[in-house]
Parts: sequence; structure tokens; C-alpha cells
Amino acid sequence: MLVNYTTKELDLLARIMRSEALAEGDIGMLMVGNVVVNRVVANCYTFKDIDSITDAIYQKNQFSGINGSLFQAKATTMEKNLAERVLRGEYYYPATHSLWFYAPGNNDCSSTWYSQPLAGRYKNHCFYRPESGICQELY
Repeated sequence: MLVNYTTKELDLLARIMRSEALAEGDIGMLMVGNVVVNRVVANCYTFKDIDSITDAIYQKNQFSGINGSLFQAKATTMEKNLAERVLRGEYYYPATHSLWFYAPGNNDCSSTWYSQPLAGRYKNHCFYRPESGICQELY
């Protein structure tokens, strides 16, 4: 286990994974979960005071999915199983060391986002990782 979590946080993680990446299937949802866990693990940038799954998901202006009906609905058993996989340390590239992602639509991913390098793209999401040496906890 990478981070401590409660049953409620397992449900929160499953719901944010669904709300941000349902259309991208299990792998896309797992990658969103990777970013959430990375934000709890990281001690850098605006994530220095993020100590829990709840803190990461509800951090101001981070996940637009918290405002949608997909987030409000109860997580399914399958979605909770995906969240458990993330919490056990299952990682997927390009989210492996990523702290950010966004969906540019049909456009290409920018080479940087908030001055951070592109780690890669999976379907409709571009993932960005911190410069090496800045967030040691992620490497």
C-alpha cells in the first residue's frame, strides 16, 4: 500500500476515476487514480499539504469531475476494485510519475503544461510529470 486510506476514500477514488476517465476504460481510470495517489505521495509544488486521498480529490481547482453526476453516484464494485489496484501500487505509463493530466480534445498534447514536461498520452488525456529531481518521492 502506497498511502493510507479509509473505506470512504476508496469510494471517493473510484468515483473520481470514473468521473474523469470513464470513456477511456479501465486503463484510463487507473491512470487517473495514479495521479491522485501521486499527489498524496508527492511533497512538492502545490501538493506539499496533501496528506490523504480526500485532500487530493477536493484540492481547490484540480478535478473538474467532482462537479458532475458521475462523481456524485455511488461507486460500483468494479470501480472500487480498480481503485484498490491503484492503492496497492499498480501503475500505468504515462501516469507513472505524473501529477497532472488534461484532455485537449482532438488537439495534440502540449509539450509542457504549467512548465512541466509531457510524459505521454493515453486516449484523450495528456499526462505531465515533474522535472526529475524535484519530486523525489515519485521516483
